[in-house]
Amino acid sequence: MGEAVDQRKEQWSSKLGFIMSSAGAAIGLGAIWKFPYVTGMSGGGAFFLLFVVFTVLIGLPMLISEFIIGRGSGKEAISAYKKLAPASAWPWIGRLGVAGCFLLLSFYSVVGGWVFIYSGLSVTGKIISEGASYSEQFGSIVGSPITTLIGLLLFTIVNVWVVSSGIQNGIEKANKYMMPLLFIFFIILVVRSLTLNGAMEGVSFFLKPDFSSITRESVLYALGQSFFSLAVGFSCMVTYSSYLKKDVSLTSSATSVVGMNIFVSLLAGLAIFPAVFAFGQEPAAGPELLFIVLPAVFSQLPLGQVFLALFLILFLFATLTSSFSLYEIIVAAMTASGKRSRKTVTWLIGTVVFAAAIPSALSSSNLSGVLLFDKSIFDATDFLVSNILLPSGSLLIAIFIIRRMDQVLVREEFTLMSRKSQGFYPLWHFLMKWIVPLTIVVVFLNTLGIVR
Repeated sequence: MGEAVDQRKEQWSSKLGFIMSSAGAAIGLGAIWKFPYVTGMSGGGAFFLLFVVFTVLIGLPMLISEFIIGRGSGKEAISAYKKLAPASAWPWIGRLGVAGCFLLLSFYSVVGGWVFIYSGLSVTGKIISEGASYSEQFGSIVGSPITTLIGLLLFTIVNVWVVSSGIQNGIEKANKYMMPLLFIFFIILVVRSLTLNGAMEGVSFFLKPDFSSITRESVLYALGQSFFSLAVGFSCMVTYSSYLKKDVSLTSSATSVVGMNIFVSLLAGLAIFPAVFAFGQEPAAGPELLFIVLPAVFSQLPLGQVFLALFLILFLFATLTSSFSLYEIIVAAMTASGKRSRKTVTWLIGTVVFAAAIPSALSSSNLSGVLLFDKSIFDATDFLVSNILLPSGSLLIAIFIIRRMDQVLVREEFTLMSRKSQGFYPLWHFLMKWIVPLTIVVVFLNTLGIVR
């Protein structure tokens, strides 16, 4: 019992540790895998500009909101709403977040397993080879039950090992190493990509806005990408900020996290599009851009095997730092009473997540014929989490912080340790009261096909 009680007293050791861990939670599959291919399919530069605008006007206010709820209560996701709105139904926001994180892990861990396998194969020089069909290679990896389950197991074990070690000794320590390495690796790749012949065509595609290529659907994609890329909606950041001391400004921390997220998206575009254009590949290749197009690109580069390995390793780092936060919200909720050991709970959750992820892992092989609403198990779970549960949780959080939470506490947490933030409070309050909820509703209705 003592171990679990001590765990609840844990805090981030520093503002830097909190920012790195929060940025790690936000920067994952969305920023590195999804952002480039969605940008490639949506016109390039104009999409990136819209993404930045929406991230600042929608994502940032939501991130600050979760920080306020977390530190204002000092509790993890479920207990936070119980404390701030006792004897009400609002704690269901936290329960929705915990359930959503569990479902998200059930398919996120599968992709993490793919990245684990690809990283291992790239380090041993087994990805790039003369005359290889990278499409068939990807199909053989995701279509092999044994390979996907091994990747899933390895990814799960690393997560459990780090999260079970606690906040400072586990999550914070891992992020302090992984996040700087991610930026270093990315910058190396960007420099190499920009020195290729024909690279500037890719830079122009990515950074020069061409609004004639923007459609209504592209605008909504940019909105959704900016919103979902910051890990808001499932109260992950509520749990993370509950470990934060009172001598840290929430607004400046949130701004730093958003800035890092936009910067990583910029680096992802500058690493990928110049290389794609330099070798005549298709920027709108879709979700397979990372696993199929990039090996083809790197195979034509001097030391391509090395650069591909670097890219996949940094992608693995980003995937892990995001999954740490998903595990932590579940672990924190399960150990909140102080009656359960963090290590025991983490290993138990890891086991259950592994078992729950097996159907998604096998949806490209043994269970490929099983469809839910005309989608594979993997795709159906992804749709449920990304298009229904996440926007629902986000909308409820936006309503809660303005309509239900004590506004004196909200203002106090917003302005604490930052005089500059006092002038921005009215703007943030306006955005959260009107713009953010209306935007979420529009995105939600669009993803359901009600508004097109």
